[in-house]
Amino acid sequence: MFTVAALYHFAPVADPAALRPGLLSLCEAEGITGTLLLAREGINGTVAGSAAGIDRLLAHIRALPGFADLEWKLSTAEAQPFARLKVRLKKEIVTMGQPDVDPRAAVGHYVAPKDWNALIRSPDVAVIDTRNDYEVAIGTFEGAIDPQTESFRDFPAWWEANKHRFHNKRIAMFCTGGIRCEKSTNYLLGQGVEDVFHLKGGILKYLEEVPEGDSTWEGDCFVFDGRVSVGHGLREGPHELCHACRRPILPDDRARPEFEDGVSCHHCVNETSAEDKARFRERQRQIALARARGERHLGGAS
Repeated sequence: MFTVAALYHFAPVADPAALRPGLLSLCEAEGITGTLLLAREGINGTVAGSAAGIDRLLAHIRALPGFADLEWKLSTAEAQPFARLKVRLKKEIVTMGQPDVDPRAAVGHYVAPKDWNALIRSPDVAVIDTRNDYEVAIGTFEGAIDPQTESFRDFPAWWEANKHRFHNKRIAMFCTGGIRCEKSTNYLLGQGVEDVFHLKGGILKYLEEVPEGDSTWEGDCFVFDGRVSVGHGLREGPHELCHACRRPILPDDRARPEFEDGVSCHHCVNETSAEDKARFRERQRQIALARARGERHLGGAS
């Protein structure tokens, strides 16, 4: 059993590149895989390894100047959910593309999972899912508004086009682990919205703490690792990835005529050209050859 840690923290980092060697060497020594993103605004990532190894990584990050209040959530996976380790330098640890947004200055009111249901059932509250469209498609909170955005960068434009819908409403926002809401609530505060709330710890903390019988969550929660989705109690969900478009599909979707392993699914069959599909088929052939040799082909890795 592997321990999976989803973590983030906004804190000023003068030289993100200086943090990379220490994190990289610790993760390699502990056999930790996954992705860590470093930027001047902080750190973000999801990684997996042994419980002891993850504990050492979290202690290392919390010991960095300004990172004592690191936010993290733990879950488990039966199989290693990441094929390799990536420690990357980025401009933003979650990309919104709004240079004036700064979660360190102000964010919305945090709402504990136990108090979330009462808030979102209030008639004067509009509930907004800040995740991407393919994430929302497999699960969301009852009554939540889906902005149908392809990336988090699209959220500000969606808000500008739709803000008239939320006059005299309190706004409640949520995302997978909480990090996107740090930026989206700061953005709305900057747009003059006064009553902004967000789910503390995100969907993952809600699914961990709120009993299924009391839940207002419908479906499964997409996660960015080999499990693909989780449900209540953070149990692994039924979804897998289409390795052509990286969207979640169900096992039964493999029987649909649009599905070809690594080439297309019902989501993406009309989004790629014949040349693209030929290239994908060659990639799948190389993956099969690598497997036959007992090797791992990076094109087939998470």
